[in-house]
Amino acid sequence: MRVEIWSDIACPWCYVGKARFEKALDAFPHRDQVEVVHRSFELDPHRAKGDTEPVLKMLSQKYGMSGAQAQAGEENLRVQAAAEGLAYRAEGRDHGNTFDLHRLLHLAKEQGRQDALIQILYRANFADERSVFADADTYLVELAVEAGLDADDARKVLADPQAYADEVRADEREAAQLGANGVPFFVLDRKYGVSGAQPAEVFARALTQAWGDRPPLRLLQDEDASAEACGPDGCDVPPAG
Repeated sequence: MRVEIWSDIACPWCYVGKARFEKALDAFPHRDQVEVVHRSFELDPHRAKGDTEPVLKMLSQKYGMSGAQAQAGEENLRVQAAAEGLAYRAEGRDHGNTFDLHRLLHLAKEQGRQDALIQILYRANFADERSVFADADTYLVELAVEAGLDADDARKVLADPQAYADEVRADEREAAQLGANGVPFFVLDRKYGVSGAQPAEVFARALTQAWGDRPPLRLLQDEDASAEACGPDGCDVPPAG
């Protein structure tokens, strides 16, 4: 079974939602047969690279909040994250363009390191003091190496704005086609969608339902249903002559 997760590193509920989903997945009896794929979604796709501002200022301007309201919202998120065992800085964080982060995640996907990198990027953005948006290329290379990627590979991707750009845009178009207008957005076997950072219990029910609704395997055979095969007791040996 495949679970696809559309998310953005700038999204705090994606950070929390990933932890809640993984809590459900860890307890799922068929965990080893579930493939998780992370898909790209930018919350602020029109923001220019290098256009960085404090999160609290961005929230105040975007949602018409007072500074106190923005700070209260961040404090609530800190509490929600802590309940999932996650560190969260409620003040002093930056907001910026995440396109390069998504491009690096596609590089990591090719090398089987996508989940490692996305978790490191979440931690860096929401818990660490250093900004992933200020002096971003240098820091992103360090984070990519921490996730097991080659530093030169990461530098090449960051130096070429077209590297994996098509893959990011394809993910975003697909999200729109699926009706996702916010993240996190979870798609299970392309049959069920779960929107938002739901409690682990909701994810557990979704996994169980999606697993149970998989169609049984239909074996396609030619007219000779007794063709030779190998099994636990050995391999069929065709008769001599």
